[in-house]
Amino acid sequence: MSTYSATTVLSVRDLSVSFPSEAGRVDAVRGVSFDLEAGKTLGIVGESGSGKSVTSLAIMGLLDDNAKVTGSIVFDGQELLGKSDKQMSMIRGNGMTMVFQDPLTSLTPVFTIGDQLIEALTVHRNLSKRESWDRSVELLTLVGIPEPEKRMKSFPHEFSGGMRQRVVIAIAMANNPKLIICDEPTTALDVTIQAQILDLIEKAQGETGAAVIMITHDMGVVARTADDVIVMYAGKPVEHAEARELFHRTRMPYSIGLLGAIPRVDKAEKQPLVPIKGNPPLLIDLPDACPFADRCPIVMDACRTREPELLPVTTGTDAAHSAACIRANEIEDGGLIGGLPVFPIPVIPESDLTRTPREQRPVTLEVRNLNKTFSLMKGAIFKRKVGEVHAVKGLTFDVREGETMAIVGESGSGKTTTLLQIMDFAKQDDGDIIVAGTSVGSITSGKQERALRRDIQIVFQDPMGALDPRMTVSAIIAEPMIAIGVKREDAHRRVQELMDLVGLNPAHLDRFPGAFSGGQRQRIGIARALSTNPKIVVLDEPVSALDVSIQAGVINLLDELKVKLGLSYLFVAHDLSVVRHIADRVAVMYLGEFVEHGDVDDVFDNPQHPYTQALLSAIPVPDPDIERSRQRVVFDAETMSTRPLVS
Repeated sequence: MSTYSATTVLSVRDLSVSFPSEAGRVDAVRGVSFDLEAGKTLGIVGESGSGKSVTSLAIMGLLDDNAKVTGSIVFDGQELLGKSDKQMSMIRGNGMTMVFQDPLTSLTPVFTIGDQLIEALTVHRNLSKRESWDRSVELLTLVGIPEPEKRMKSFPHEFSGGMRQRVVIAIAMANNPKLIICDEPTTALDVTIQAQILDLIEKAQGETGAAVIMITHDMGVVARTADDVIVMYAGKPVEHAEARELFHRTRMPYSIGLLGAIPRVDKAEKQPLVPIKGNPPLLIDLPDACPFADRCPIVMDACRTREPELLPVTTGTDAAHSAACIRANEIEDGGLIGGLPVFPIPVIPESDLTRTPREQRPVTLEVRNLNKTFSLMKGAIFKRKVGEVHAVKGLTFDVREGETMAIVGESGSGKTTTLLQIMDFAKQDDGDIIVAGTSVGSITSGKQERALRRDIQIVFQDPMGALDPRMTVSAIIAEPMIAIGVKREDAHRRVQELMDLVGLNPAHLDRFPGAFSGGQRQRIGIARALSTNPKIVVLDEPVSALDVSIQAGVINLLDELKVKLGLSYLFVAHDLSVVRHIADRVAVMYLGEFVEHGDVDDVFDNPQHPYTQALLSAIPVPDPDIERSRQRVVFDAETMSTRPLVS
C-alpha cells in the first residue's frame, strides 16, 4: 500500500456516503481511505452493494444531490468535496476520467463518434478544428479502431460493444488525465474482447502516466492489473494489501471466501467451489458488530460486540497488509486456521452413474446435422431476399445421462441459436434432433409435443426476466406441472419438495420473486425446470448475472442435482472458467460451427484449434504470479492461426 508522497495523485480519507430512504438512512460507503500514486493501479473488489461504484462516483462528483458525502478527497493537491458541479466539470474529462460498465451510457446516440471525441478535446483545450480532428483520428488509431477517419462519422449504434468501449477509452485518454477510474469496464464483454480492453487500459495508462482505479468483481482481472487491492464489504474496506500479498496471504475470511468461490480455468480437479452462505446486510441501522459475522464460518461471540477496525496484520513479510478481522493474525497462508480450511469444502456425493463409462450410458439428447439459416431481406414495402446468414452449420453431437455438455464461443458464434433450435424442436431437412429417444421429426400433434417437453426444460440467464413478478413462487414452479395435467394438490406437494431440493425454504412458497435475491431467484428457475422430472436441462448462461459468491452455490447445486437425479445438462456460457469446472465435454463454436469438440480436460489442456488457443489464452487466472507471466495469443481470422500478443 502506498503512503502520501509527491507523486500521490489521489488521497481519500474517511470517505462516507449516505442516502435517505423510506426505511431510513442508507450508509452506502463507511470510511474509505487510501492513497494512489501516478502510474499505479488500485483494484477495488467486492459483491454487488459493497460500495465500490458509489466510492468512484463520489470521487468523480457524480452522486445525486440527496447524497451526503463526508471525509476528504484530495486530487492533484486540491480538495474536491465542497466544489460546485461547474468546478467539478472543469476537472472531469480533463484531470480525471471514468470508463463505465456500459459504454452506451457514456456515448450520446444522436452524435457521431467524431463529434463526441472533438467535444471532449475542445471543451478543455483551445484547439483548432483541424487539430481536434487530427487528435481524434490519432486516438481512434491508438485504441485499434480500423479505418479511423471513416469511423469518425459513424454513430455509436454502428459499433459493437467492444468497439464502443474502445471509443470510451479513447475519450478517457483524450486530455492525458492523471486519474482514470474504470467501473466494471469488461463485465458485459466476451473474454477475448475483455483481454483487448484490459490491454487498452494498460496502454492508456502507459500513454498518459495516469493512476488507475479498477473496480471489478473479477479477481482474475485484479490479479492481472492491480498493484494494490482493497476488498470492500458492507460499505467498508475489510482488507487492503499489495496484490501478490493479498492473493497469497489472505487474512480476512470474506476475501478467502471470494477466492474460494472462483472456478479456475487452470485447475483440472473437480473440487467443489466454496460458496459464501447468506447475503450481505442491509446498510440501514447497522449494529456495532462485524457486518460479516452472520456469514463467517469462524465467527466468535467477540465478533458481535463491536465492528473491527482495519488494522495491520502480520503475514511473515514486510509488505503492508491490513484486515478488519479480530482473528486475522490466527489465519495462515492458504486460507487455513488451525491447519483446517476457514471455509469447509462442500462434499458433492458420487453415484454409480458417475463411475459408469460414458459409452455405456444412455443418450438423452442427440443432434444430427443441425442447421439454421436466416434470410437477409431488403426493401421497405416490396421486400426481396438479398442473401442468407448461416447461423448454425451442420452441428452433430450427443449428450449422455449424467453428463454436462458445454458449448462455448464468443457472441454471435451461434450458441444461443443452437439452444433455441433444440428447444423449438425445429425439424431439419437433412438432420434430426432426438430427445430421450424420440425424434422431433416424428411429432405430428401438440399433445405429442407437450409430452416430449417433459423431458427437456430450460433455465435462462436472467432469473428476474424469466420469472413472472405477478405470480407467487409456488405458482411459478407449479405452472409446468399444471400444463401437463398434474393435479393441483399433487403439484403443490411437489413444489415443496423442489424448494427443499434446491436449498430454498418451503415456507416462502407464497412470496413473490421480488422478495428473493438473485441467487435465490435462479434456484427458483432451476426448481421450475425440474418440476416435470426432465432427463435433460438446457442452461443458457445460468450464472453470468450472479456475484461470484452466489455463483459458487448455484454451480455446486447443479453438480449435486446432476448426481442425485441423473440429469444431463446442455450448458452454454462465455465464462470458460465455469465451463472447466462444471462440464464433462465441451464444444468450441466459431461462426456457427464446432471447431473443436471433446473431453473438457483434453480440450483445455491441449487445445488444437487456433481459436480455442486464443480463447483460453484470454481468460484471466486469479493468481498474480501466473497471470502476469502468461504468454497471450490472438486469433487471426484471415489466416486461421494465432500470433503472440504484443502489448
